[in-house]
Amino acid sequence: MMDPHSLVDRRFSVCDRISFGSRPSDVDTSMRCGGSSDDENMDEESPGGTFFSPMPCGYGAPLSTDDNNRRLVNSNRYCLVASKQMVGVFLMVWVRSDIREHVKNLKVSCVGRGLMGYLGNKGSISISMSLHQTSFCFVCTHLTSGQKDGDELRRNADVVEILRKTRFPHAHGARDEKWPETILDHDRIIWLGDLNYRIALSYRSVKALVEMHNWKQLLEKDQLRIEQRFGRVFAGWKEGRIYFPPTYKYSYNSDRYAGDDMHPNEKRRTPAWCDRILWYGRGLNQLCYVRGESRFSDHRPVYSIFTAEVKLPSQAQFGSFTRSSSLMGVDELPYPTYPRSYTDINFY
Repeated sequence: MMDPHSLVDRRFSVCDRISFGSRPSDVDTSMRCGGSSDDENMDEESPGGTFFSPMPCGYGAPLSTDDNNRRLVNSNRYCLVASKQMVGVFLMVWVRSDIREHVKNLKVSCVGRGLMGYLGNKGSISISMSLHQTSFCFVCTHLTSGQKDGDELRRNADVVEILRKTRFPHAHGARDEKWPETILDHDRIIWLGDLNYRIALSYRSVKALVEMHNWKQLLEKDQLRIEQRFGRVFAGWKEGRIYFPPTYKYSYNSDRYAGDDMHPNEKRRTPAWCDRILWYGRGLNQLCYVRGESRFSDHRPVYSIFTAEVKLPSQAQFGSFTRSSSLMGVDELPYPTYPRSYTDINFY
């Protein structure tokens, strides 16, 4: 029988163990996407009735069964190289099997921003890695919730603290300036998750604009865009153009916003684009930015596809580079010292 106290301790732990390895997957890359970067003409009027990115993103024709194509599919299988969970925040990194041996320097860092600014029900998981000679950082976050005036400033503070506290220390205290120690030190960065920024309009106004598919007017009142314009958060970061309805808050297993089923006197959650994907650094080109229609949550998921420029080693180095061991270690960030009142929390 499991000790009930261990369940309580685990529920309030900031980080669970990280997993890494080469778990195989049946995912293939028959999906084809096309388009261009989405950071141009941000203020253009979006076409009415469009629920998705204007950049095409769809599945290709069925693959033929000749030997060459079978070999191509096998080379494009994906394997899991790292995964990490912190309460409800979960981040995985998968890579194509044929480039796995070139993925190095895997490290992870967690920052809790929940109760008292420490617990992991809110916060971030960041995974750092290098592909050939280019560094990547993937940041998954769940920021402070709430739609009251001023709650956006608490979310800004979460971002500032995540950028300040996230560290990827060098192994065994070695000082190698080649590899990054902070999020912004990386060459290519993708930040995703439930950022929880809301739309600064009433429920009725938002619903009316959603029904008209007037994304431009809604985005003018989007807290994240407003805070970025004033330079208070995510300065220099990019986000693709949004051509889909707000992703929060939906009634369970339905396509209706939760406020539609409530009495007018009850507290309503105004629809908002809580779920976002941003990027930072040169060499990333967004091909599509769309939302999914899964109904298992009160959120709708979003996803994006990018191409990334990667610096290859010189020809002289390349031979030894490809022969290097495919085993990858993960350097875990040591947990900080917490006040005495938190000594009963177990960290994994």
